[in-house]
Amino acid sequence: VQLQASGGGLVQAGGSLSLSCAASGSTRGIKVMGWYRQAPGKQRELVATIGTDGITVYADSVKDRFTISTDNAKSMVYLQMNSLKPEDTAVYYCNGVDIATIPPVDYWGKGTLVTVSS
Repeated sequence: VQLQASGGGLVQAGGSLSLSCAASGSTRGIKVMGWYRQAPGKQRELVATIGTDGITVYADSVKDRFTISTDNAKSMVYLQMNSLKPEDTAVYYCNGVDIATIPPVDYWGKGTLVTVSS
């Protein structure tokens, strides 16, 4: 499974950005996709996840500002980020979880940089 993220960039505080991630390869077992981020000097943290059943999970810090969505037919996951804050600056990683294996396997994209200026 390969994950290719795109859409990062530089934006002013209060602005918006949209991230996309395309999964390719043996994606049949991928049932959860999501976004994580890692700011300089910090650990990678969950931003949002979405299952093929549509159930979403958001970090408290992004609730009501970010929206995760998916196109299961195209094996795509999106992250719409609104009202961005400087503390949202990080490298954002696309994640997919293959639950067809035991134990489940995490796949990661290379990451895309989001920079929010104050």
